[in-house]
Amino acid sequence: MNDLVRQHTALGETDLEWLHLLVSEWQLLSDLSFADLVLWVPTLDGTRYVSVAQMRPNTGPTSYQDDMVGHLVPRGRRPLLDAALDEGRIVREGDPEWREEVPVRVESIPVRREGRVLGVIARNTNLLTVRTPSRLELTYLQSASDLAQMIAAGAFPFPGQQVDMDASPRVGDGLIRLDADGVVTYASPNALSAYHRLGLASDLVGQDLGATTAELAPSRGPVDEALVKLASGWAPRETEVEGNGGVIQLRAIPLKPKGTRIGSLVLCRDVTELRRRERELITKDATIREIHHRVKNNLQTVAALLRLQARRMDSPQGREALNEAVRRVGSIAIVHETLSQNLDERVEFDEIADRVIAMVSEISPGKVDCRRTGRFGILDAEVATPLSMVLTEILQNALEHAFTPGERGAVEVAALRSGTGRTDGRLLITVLDDGNGLPEGFDPQRAGNLGLQIVRTLVEGELGGTFDMVRAEPRGTKVVLDLPISPQK
Repeated sequence: MNDLVRQHTALGETDLEWLHLLVSEWQLLSDLSFADLVLWVPTLDGTRYVSVAQMRPNTGPTSYQDDMVGHLVPRGRRPLLDAALDEGRIVREGDPEWREEVPVRVESIPVRREGRVLGVIARNTNLLTVRTPSRLELTYLQSASDLAQMIAAGAFPFPGQQVDMDASPRVGDGLIRLDADGVVTYASPNALSAYHRLGLASDLVGQDLGATTAELAPSRGPVDEALVKLASGWAPRETEVEGNGGVIQLRAIPLKPKGTRIGSLVLCRDVTELRRRERELITKDATIREIHHRVKNNLQTVAALLRLQARRMDSPQGREALNEAVRRVGSIAIVHETLSQNLDERVEFDEIADRVIAMVSEISPGKVDCRRTGRFGILDAEVATPLSMVLTEILQNALEHAFTPGERGAVEVAALRSGTGRTDGRLLITVLDDGNGLPEGFDPQRAGNLGLQIVRTLVEGELGGTFDMVRAEPRGTKVVLDLPISPQK
């Protein structure tokens, strides 16, 4: 819609925002009218109309099989559009149009903002299934007529009340019509069922909806007064009411077709099961985070015990072996600590990589500079845990064997992620040091070093990737990991 309005019309940004607000609300008008809506806006030169938005009803058959957005029609071809635009009134005159052997009643509703008519809504009703209307249909049509008059007067939609139509109640979820005193004059079967879920034992018609809703809600005190006003439809608001084990969502829409409030529409939706599932998910998420937190604490306890044991070792080789185990356990603990702070089983691995680098750098503090370049991005937990161990082993190997004692040097961890965020891709990790390099005849695929065995097993078995270690030029060693990764969410 933005592109069409800016390309073809003279409307400004504030006018465009008003049209967006209208389009976010007009599913309500379409459903109440059992009709398709098409928004036509005059072009810059005033000789044509361009259709910038379209809505089909959920309550009846469509009268347009094709998408009308982007169509241009010359002024004069549709007289009802001309009359509504020029005269600023709702135009209903004219015989039904026939479209593919379907009779369609066409009406035009001017869209007004601050005294100016910005465009016209063409309301198209498929008459093929017209029958004697029920009480529900009559209430729908009368409410649609009131809303249409408010649109023509610039009183609807309500400024500053952007509605999320995916989350808000719809007409079919439940509709209650109130008079000017807040007394129910009609309640649809779905609306009545929703209130029965709250514990109402009688009919709604004839009752003061605000007082009835406040009685069904368990809370007492100042909240009741606000709830009474909202359920009585005095202002455009949304809320949820919980009682008797049920939860219903309410949306109040004051009706002022001629500037004076004549009543209200209250849309309601039974969201009991939805909220129950949400609470279950929240509980499950909290449980998973607590598990990760406890695993992290247990791993830190294990690391502390190994560290104590290392201090008691007389053998330097045994002490170093235990310190390596401490770092391996620590790398796993870092992943679980990060997972304990997230809502899903995915982590931002850059933070983990930086903490692993800092942890392993303690082997030779101040002598070898370790740094990271590039981004790992978000990774699944089943990738992050083995990858953190692989990174620990490679860095540990570089710091222990690439440099002579006291020698200064640098180790760089580079990450390059290929593929878009929505498709599977590859993660290329390069660990480059400027140390002494590999000894002659060294084969990383056959080396018996425990750290390299761990790397090979995790990269090829757990991660499904490849691992290689080669001489770097002019000196040093380069380790290359190529891993498949799932798309970022």
